[in-house]
Amino acid sequence: MGETRADRLAALVADQGLDLLLVGDLVRPGDSGRDATSNLRWLTGFGGTSGLAIVGPSRRSFVTDFRYTERAAREVGGDFERTTAERELVPAAVELLRGRVGYDDVHTSVRNLRQLEEAIGEGVELKAAGGLVERLRRRKDEAELNAIAEAARLADQVYEWTFERGVVGRGEREIMLAAHQRMRELGAEDPSFPAIVAAGENGSVPHHESSEREVHGNELLLIDMGAIVDGYCSDCTRTVATGELSDEAAEVYELVRSAQLDALGAIRAGVAARDADAAAREPIEAAGHGERFGHGLGHGVGLEVHEAPRLSRRSEETLEAGDVVTVEPGVYLPGRFGVRVEDLVAVTDEGCRTLSGFTKELVVVD
Repeated sequence: MGETRADRLAALVADQGLDLLLVGDLVRPGDSGRDATSNLRWLTGFGGTSGLAIVGPSRRSFVTDFRYTERAAREVGGDFERTTAERELVPAAVELLRGRVGYDDVHTSVRNLRQLEEAIGEGVELKAAGGLVERLRRRKDEAELNAIAEAARLADQVYEWTFERGVVGRGEREIMLAAHQRMRELGAEDPSFPAIVAAGENGSVPHHESSEREVHGNELLLIDMGAIVDGYCSDCTRTVATGELSDEAAEVYELVRSAQLDALGAIRAGVAARDADAAAREPIEAAGHGERFGHGLGHGVGLEVHEAPRLSRRSEETLEAGDVVTVEPGVYLPGRFGVRVEDLVAVTDEGCRTLSGFTKELVVVD
């Protein structure tokens, strides 16, 4: 058997001068949020909401409550010793703690930390150690890449289906709900986020909430959506025309599409995330729309639809082989329209592999 994820994490824990690391919800189910749950799933395979793992060079322990005992037996890797807590997880977990123990200070509330401190006994020293699991989660393995690629392929199918059915005269929310249903019919667990369907002037709001507003002819329609397959997310945005556009709208579309292609060409392992952002931002600024591109170029995608790394002008990160990131420049003209073109890509040493397949040529749909 090769090196497991727990082995990799245990080595990182030791490198940080720790004896053990706590991973998952600290006090009661769900308190630490989805990020903590995703860390636990990545590490152990457990997909429930009440679990806590303890990992170190010489320990692999997993604690859950009676509701999830059978699920843990099916899902948690055999290298973990499983324990069932009577009620809350921490009282059972603290019996297993010794030495310098790291906890996730990023996702641990002050209240939860205080309860943990009150529960631990002598001989245990708590140390803030957030981000260790996320550091390892960045590099996707083959199985993870396959799941993300399938989620992206499924989203492509939903785009094709949506536009074949037609959009003019339909409400944004109607289109959103139909897309969600189609994803599930095609095998998705769920959408990776509520799809953004933004017609005309609503497209100028980057995170518009789909409304009852109907799609009209001769305007731009922006749709941003993704699917979940085997726990892994996809994320893709396409902007289409519903008829004849103004010269300005057509020019902005081509500007964003061209900038997105420039960014794709800049992405490879070893490139600073801020430089990838600049590849798209500079032509948009040169065209006089810099202030209308107010978000970063992209973000990591995996078990979460937003995770490390961040691609922005302020990012201090460097792209690595195995990263899966979005590439999504946009221009948003308030009260008029917005354009965003977004692909999901896997970073390699040679460049990047694009996982999103739906065309980026300006499509006209009815």
